Amino acid sequence: MRSVSVVVGLSAVLVVGGVAAAQQSTGGGRGGVGGRGTAIQPGESCPPGTTEIRPRSCMAPQSPAPSILDYRPHSTLVTPAHMVRRAKYPAIDYHGHPQDLVESSEGLATLGAALDSLNVRLMVAADNMSGERLQRTVAAIRASSQMRDRVRVLAGIDFRNVGPGWAERAVAQLEADVKAGAVGVGEISKGFGLSIKKPDGSRLKLDDPELDPIWDACARLGLPVFIHTADPQEFFEPIDNTNERWLELSLFPGRRYPPDRFPRFEEVMAERDNLFRKHPKTSFVAAHMGWHANDLGRLGKMMTEMPNVYTEVGAVLYDIGRQPRAAHDFFVKFQDRILFGKDSFQPEEYPYYWRVFETHDDYFDYYRPYHAFWKLYGIDLPDSVLKKVYYQNALKLTRALPR
Repeated sequence: MRSVSVVVGLSAVLVVGGVAAAQQSTGGGRGGVGGRGTAIQPGESCPPGTTEIRPRSCMAPQSPAPSILDYRPHSTLVTPAHMVRRAKYPAIDYHGHPQDLVESSEGLATLGAALDSLNVRLMVAADNMSGERLQRTVAAIRASSQMRDRVRVLAGIDFRNVGPGWAERAVAQLEADVKAGAVGVGEISKGFGLSIKKPDGSRLKLDDPELDPIWDACARLGLPVFIHTADPQEFFEPIDNTNERWLELSLFPGRRYPPDRFPRFEEVMAERDNLFRKHPKTSFVAAHMGWHANDLGRLGKMMTEMPNVYTEVGAVLYDIGRQPRAAHDFFVKFQDRILFGKDSFQPEEYPYYWRVFETHDDYFDYYRPYHAFWKLYGIDLPDSVLKKVYYQNALKLTRALPR
């Protein structure tokens, strides 16, 4: 027993002595910080303008710090790079916003050339069209010998003035839009659930029972519902030094949802999930991976519990590409219910998606630095999964798409 006590006591002396020595020699090692650090307690953060240089010791830089806008370090990492200009398999862009390009023969020709360069075979225009505009757009597409089988449109729903008689009018308009050529519904905008009001001034909730007839009609007509709910969770949080979307929110302050004017993120998501559960015969596509690409466990739980829900990857590549192992496993597990979509139509940005999905490249740039200051990695999906994500799942879900 005495020998154990001696060993324990000696260990304590070595540990305490080591800590003391380390504290006294803050200036040792490369850089010679010389004890100029500011001590903090365990669990505390460094004071503003300083960073941690040793455990519980903070110091300010001796040179003026560049702004977050100007700091663009050049990586010295040298690794294989595989630039992928065209998708390995023909893709269907289920989240297209070609806007006025689909309203004229000249615009359609421009769109077709861009899609050809990327190996995008078909674009689903998710511009929330209805009535006369939808009819004009479909007519222009059908008149194009080059593009008549390469663009399809989704029908919009007008959620204003929900009340007596609204459901009948909305269903009648939807049926007319389908007859005119719509292949689904959407993109239902983020305003639904955030800002659209009922005639009495109350917020129109996503799971409002007065909307049930329109979702039932979608099931009856075999129309998938492509829905954009809310925005990234950080947009609902304070703009401070801990918010990883600080730069975007500072550049575009209108993207933030302060609590005195908007419902909370979790409140809207609860309504969305209740909508999905209430209508199991209706197929829903949660745009932008439901804004849960940063929490794939949560998204996976939702998709497991709700087999009528698909998801789509538009504008969340920054989250997919920063977790390559988790994202790879998620895509493999839910390979039958993930759709490719790009969102904003910028042809030069599509190759970033191909590179993330098709390669195992390390540490490369994302296409919009204000979205994400971190790097991306390839998730190296198997060919069988790529085919499903790129086109097979869209064809399975939306039976009116050209085969």
